[in-house]
Amino acid sequence: MTISGFSEERLARIPRFLEGQVAAGALPGAQTLIWRRGALAHHSLVGSMDLARGTPMRDDGIFRIYSMTKPVTSVALLMLLEDGRVALDDPVAKFIPAFAGLKVTGGAAPGRPMTVLDLARHTAGLTYGFHNRTPLDAQYRAQRIGEFDTPGGLEAMIAQLARLPLEFSPGRAWIYSVATDVLGYLIQVISGQSYADFIRGRILTPLRMTDTDFLVPEAKRARFAACYALKDGRLELFDDARDSPWFSPPKLESGGGGLVGTAQDYLRFARMLLNEGELDGARLLSPKTVRLMTANHLPDGREIAQLTPTADAFNESGYRGIGFGLGVAVTLDPARTGIPGTAGEYAWGGMASTAFFVDPAEEMAVIFMTQVIADTARRVRLRRDLRTLIYGAMTETYVKGRA
Repeated sequence: MTISGFSEERLARIPRFLEGQVAAGALPGAQTLIWRRGALAHHSLVGSMDLARGTPMRDDGIFRIYSMTKPVTSVALLMLLEDGRVALDDPVAKFIPAFAGLKVTGGAAPGRPMTVLDLARHTAGLTYGFHNRTPLDAQYRAQRIGEFDTPGGLEAMIAQLARLPLEFSPGRAWIYSVATDVLGYLIQVISGQSYADFIRGRILTPLRMTDTDFLVPEAKRARFAACYALKDGRLELFDDARDSPWFSPPKLESGGGGLVGTAQDYLRFARMLLNEGELDGARLLSPKTVRLMTANHLPDGREIAQLTPTADAFNESGYRGIGFGLGVAVTLDPARTGIPGTAGEYAWGGMASTAFFVDPAEEMAVIFMTQVIADTARRVRLRRDLRTLIYGAMTETYVKGRA
């Protein structure tokens, strides 16, 4: 039997595979949604939301989506672009004067000013402390830059960054970084609202993402999943679902990783992108702007693998065959990735192994939710295996506008 161009028998491999991961102690549980051709083609729940309490995975479970917040922030930026209030080639110092005097490590002036585009595509010269590669990374860790509980919030983070050097001159390399948190501050400055209020009013409410926010209210805490860290092959509790920092408003509203939400909510966001900016009568962006967001913006059309000095890649292919748009990775050449897929497909994931991808040519959106912080190799292998199972379940390919 086929469902939206999938073999039902082959789709059943997905929960079987995930059940094996749960049995092996690699995952506490998981939820998978596949939307294709205007319908939900697959929905599966495996394992537990809370191992200690024996709470089974539930359809309306609330998850920490961490870096899957970044595409939401990019949509917010593009809404302001459509409002005529910002341009991608604007210098960041136009909105953040303290960034006008930034130097590169070693004290040299950058080759050119940092632009809004650099922030959106991670070529700004910023970094993350967890990369553990350079003395600058160590300074980020020591100053807890971008942490949710940092006193002073986004304003304090900007002041910290203004006192530190850039790792490289903007546009010269690609490093995954706190750049999207800086975009959150930029949205706040341009809109005159707090970053969180802008996201709630302009994105979450129109899309009816009713369970997505920067904290978990008391009435919904029974639906909040525990988060684990995989250490030495064992799942250890990282954040308790009954006593979590997510129960209070964060001191720093993170555009790079601050949201929690349900799989169903994020599917609504992904479907809006798949439908080129509109869902159920709520238009957030024009089709042209969504296409701009999901095109490769790296200099000279290069791949991430050609621009990153680190081997610590967060993508299933090690970034071979992958470019980067405005907040999302973009598949350029499926053959170079070594994974089944489609040119033009775009995706991103979160620290707790959550992931999403949208394949416009196949009219498909996929949401995967779990709550386990693991090393990079294990996270990317899990996502690679899921993508292979999903594309391996297809019995028909489909080009939009042509049966």
